[in-house]
Amino acid sequence: MASKSAVTTAGGQLPKGKEEFSSMADVYNHELTPLQKHVAFFDRNKDGVIHPSETYEGFRAIGCGVALSAFSAVFINGLLGPKTIPENMKVGAFKFPIYVKNIHKGKHGSDSGVYDANGRFVPEKFEEIFKKHAHTRPDALTGKELNELLQANREPNDLKGRVGGFTEWKVLYSLCKDKEGFLHKETVRASTMAACL
Repeated sequence: MASKSAVTTAGGQLPKGKEEFSSMADVYNHELTPLQKHVAFFDRNKDGVIHPSETYEGFRAIGCGVALSAFSAVFINGLLGPKTIPENMKVGAFKFPIYVKNIHKGKHGSDSGVYDANGRFVPEKFEEIFKKHAHTRPDALTGKELNELLQANREPNDLKGRVGGFTEWKVLYSLCKDKEGFLHKETVRASTMAACL
Protein backbone atom coordinates (compact mmCIF):
# COMPACT_ATOMS: atom_id res chain seq x y z
CA MET A 1 0.00 0.00 0.00
CA ALA A 2 1.47 3.36 -1.00
CA SER A 3 1.77 6.00 1.67
CA LYS A 4 -0.24 9.19 1.34
CA SER A 5 2.93 11.28 1.20
CA ALA A 6 4.08 9.38 -1.90
CA VAL A 7 0.99 10.33 -3.94
CA THR A 8 1.95 12.53 -6.90
CA THR A 9 0.50 13.59 -10.20
CA ALA A 10 2.02 12.71 -13.57
CA GLY A 11 4.03 15.96 -13.40
CA GLY A 12 5.59 14.91 -10.09
CA GLN A 13 3.75 17.54 -8.02
CA LEU A 14 1.60 16.75 -5.04
CA PRO A 15 -2.08 17.48 -5.68
CA LYS A 16 -3.51 20.50 -3.90
CA GLY A 17 -4.25 19.51 -0.30
CA LYS A 18 -1.66 16.71 -0.35
CA GLU A 19 1.15 19.31 -0.08
CA GLU A 20 -0.11 20.25 3.38
CA PHE A 21 -0.22 16.59 4.39
CA SER A 22 3.34 15.99 3.23
CA SER A 23 4.75 19.03 5.01
CA MET A 24 3.00 18.09 8.26
CA ALA A 25 4.20 14.47 8.10
CA ASP A 26 7.76 15.74 7.56
CA VAL A 27 7.94 16.32 11.32
CA TYR A 28 8.79 12.62 11.58
CA ASN A 29 11.81 13.00 9.28
CA HIS A 30 13.66 14.87 12.03
CA GLU A 31 14.47 14.18 15.65
CA LEU A 32 11.42 14.96 17.73
CA THR A 33 11.51 16.94 20.94
CA PRO A 34 10.33 15.05 24.02
CA LEU A 35 7.03 16.94 23.91
CA GLN A 36 6.55 16.02 20.24
CA LYS A 37 7.33 12.38 21.10
CA HIS A 38 4.76 12.53 23.87
CA VAL A 39 1.95 13.75 21.59
CA ALA A 40 3.06 11.63 18.60
CA PHE A 41 1.50 8.65 20.37
CA PHE A 42 -1.88 10.21 19.62
CA ASP A 43 -1.06 10.76 15.93
CA ARG A 44 -2.40 7.34 15.09
CA ASN A 45 -1.86 7.57 11.31
CA LYS A 46 1.48 9.47 11.60
CA ASP A 47 0.47 12.27 9.25
CA GLY A 48 1.72 15.00 11.62
CA VAL A 49 -1.81 16.09 12.56
CA ILE A 50 -3.81 14.80 15.52
CA HIS A 51 -7.55 14.98 14.93
CA PRO A 52 -10.07 14.62 17.77
CA SER A 53 -10.87 11.09 16.61
CA GLU A 54 -7.19 10.16 17.04
CA THR A 55 -7.08 11.71 20.51
CA TYR A 56 -10.12 9.60 21.35
CA GLU A 57 -8.44 6.44 19.98
CA GLY A 58 -5.25 7.20 21.91
CA PHE A 59 -7.09 7.59 25.19
CA ARG A 60 -8.95 4.34 24.58
CA ALA A 61 -5.59 2.66 23.84
CA ILE A 62 -4.21 3.67 27.24
CA GLY A 63 -7.24 2.28 29.03
CA CYS A 64 -9.60 5.23 29.43
CA GLY A 65 -13.33 4.69 29.20
CA VAL A 66 -15.54 5.97 26.40
CA ALA A 67 -16.76 9.04 28.30
CA LEU A 68 -13.30 10.20 29.44
CA SER A 69 -11.85 9.53 25.98
CA ALA A 70 -14.60 11.56 24.28
CA PHE A 71 -14.28 14.41 26.79
CA SER A 72 -10.49 14.42 26.40
CA ALA A 73 -10.72 14.56 22.62
CA VAL A 74 -12.99 17.60 22.69
CA PHE A 75 -11.17 19.31 25.58
CA ILE A 76 -7.58 18.74 24.43
CA ASN A 77 -8.11 19.37 20.74
CA GLY A 78 -10.37 22.34 21.45
CA LEU A 79 -7.75 24.02 23.64
CA LEU A 80 -4.50 22.99 21.94
CA GLY A 81 -5.54 22.76 18.31
CA PRO A 82 -5.99 26.46 17.56
CA LYS A 83 -2.62 27.30 19.16
CA THR A 84 -0.72 24.82 16.96
CA ILE A 85 -2.18 25.71 13.55
CA PRO A 86 0.63 26.88 11.24
CA GLU A 87 0.55 30.53 10.23
CA ASN A 88 -1.38 31.32 7.05
CA MET A 89 -3.26 28.01 7.23
CA LYS A 90 -7.03 27.95 7.38
CA VAL A 91 -8.80 25.13 9.15
CA GLY A 92 -12.51 24.42 8.98
CA ALA A 93 -14.66 25.36 11.94
CA PHE A 94 -14.79 22.78 14.73
CA LYS A 95 -12.03 20.59 13.22
CA PHE A 96 -9.51 21.34 16.01
CA PRO A 97 -6.46 19.57 14.57
CA ILE A 98 -3.29 19.55 16.68
CA TYR A 99 -0.10 19.92 14.64
CA VAL A 100 2.69 17.82 16.14
CA LYS A 101 5.36 20.12 14.68
CA ASN A 102 3.95 23.10 16.63
CA ILE A 103 2.92 21.39 19.87
CA HIS A 104 5.29 23.63 21.84
CA LYS A 105 2.96 26.54 20.99
CA GLY A 106 0.21 24.77 22.92
CA LYS A 107 2.16 24.84 26.18
CA HIS A 108 0.01 26.42 28.87
CA GLY A 109 0.64 28.34 32.04
CA SER A 110 0.19 26.93 35.54
CA ASP A 111 2.21 23.86 34.57
CA SER A 112 5.19 22.17 36.21
CA GLY A 113 7.79 23.46 33.75
CA VAL A 114 8.89 19.91 32.93
CA TYR A 115 8.84 20.94 29.26
CA ASP A 116 10.41 24.25 28.25
CA ALA A 117 9.03 26.70 25.67
CA ASN A 118 10.59 24.63 22.85
CA GLY A 119 9.20 21.30 24.06
CA ARG A 120 12.44 20.01 25.57
CA PHE A 121 12.41 17.97 28.80
CA VAL A 122 13.88 19.82 31.80
CA PRO A 123 15.19 17.18 34.27
CA GLU A 124 15.72 19.72 37.07
CA LYS A 125 12.07 20.73 36.98
CA PHE A 126 11.02 17.09 37.02
CA GLU A 127 13.16 16.38 40.11
CA GLU A 128 11.84 19.53 41.77
CA ILE A 129 8.30 18.13 41.70
CA PHE A 130 9.27 15.31 44.03
CA LYS A 131 11.69 17.32 46.18
CA LYS A 132 9.01 19.88 46.94
CA HIS A 133 5.82 17.82 47.06
CA ALA A 134 6.58 14.14 47.81
CA HIS A 135 6.34 14.25 51.62
CA THR A 136 5.13 10.72 52.37
CA ARG A 137 7.61 8.94 50.09
CA PRO A 138 10.46 10.62 48.19
CA ASP A 139 9.66 8.70 45.01
CA ALA A 140 5.86 9.07 44.79
CA LEU A 141 2.97 11.48 45.17
CA THR A 142 -0.26 10.90 47.05
CA GLY A 143 -3.51 12.47 45.88
CA LYS A 144 -3.14 15.18 48.55
CA GLU A 145 0.45 15.90 47.48
CA LEU A 146 -0.66 16.11 43.86
CA ASN A 147 -3.26 18.70 44.87
CA GLU A 148 -0.49 20.63 46.65
CA LEU A 149 1.58 20.56 43.43
CA LEU A 150 -1.35 21.87 41.41
CA GLN A 151 -1.93 24.67 43.91
CA ALA A 152 1.77 25.64 43.87
CA ASN A 153 1.77 25.84 40.05
CA ARG A 154 -1.30 28.07 39.80
CA GLU A 155 -0.67 31.38 38.07
CA PRO A 156 -2.99 34.34 38.70
CA ASN A 157 -5.74 34.87 36.10
CA ASP A 158 -4.86 31.67 34.24
CA LEU A 159 -8.06 29.65 34.25
CA LYS A 160 -7.24 27.73 31.03
CA GLY A 161 -3.77 26.79 32.29
CA ARG A 162 -5.12 25.69 35.65
CA VAL A 163 -7.79 23.54 34.05
CA GLY A 164 -5.23 22.07 31.64
CA GLY A 165 -2.74 21.22 34.39
CA PHE A 166 -5.46 19.84 36.65
CA THR A 167 -6.84 17.62 33.90
CA GLU A 168 -3.44 16.29 32.79
CA TRP A 169 -2.30 15.40 36.29
CA LYS A 170 -5.63 14.01 37.47
CA VAL A 171 -5.97 11.71 34.44
CA LEU A 172 -2.39 10.51 34.94
CA TYR A 173 -3.03 9.93 38.64
CA SER A 174 -6.29 8.06 38.08
CA LEU A 175 -4.74 5.80 35.43
CA CYS A 176 -1.34 5.19 37.03
CA LYS A 177 -1.63 5.29 40.83
CA ASP A 178 -0.92 2.05 42.61
CA LYS A 179 -3.38 0.25 44.89
CA GLU A 180 -2.17 2.32 47.85
CA GLY A 181 -2.82 5.61 46.02
CA PHE A 182 0.78 6.48 45.12
CA LEU A 183 1.78 7.94 41.76
CA HIS A 184 5.37 6.78 41.40
CA LYS A 185 8.17 8.97 40.09
CA GLU A 186 9.28 6.42 37.50
CA THR A 187 5.72 6.10 36.23
CA VAL A 188 5.50 9.87 35.79
CA ARG A 189 8.94 9.91 34.12
CA ALA A 190 7.91 7.11 31.74
CA SER A 191 4.70 8.89 30.78
CA THR A 192 6.60 12.14 30.22
CA MET A 193 9.41 10.61 28.22
CA ALA A 194 7.35 7.98 26.43
CA ALA A 195 5.68 9.62 24.16
CA CYS A 196 1.97 16.83 29.65
CA LEU A 197 2.87 18.07 32.58
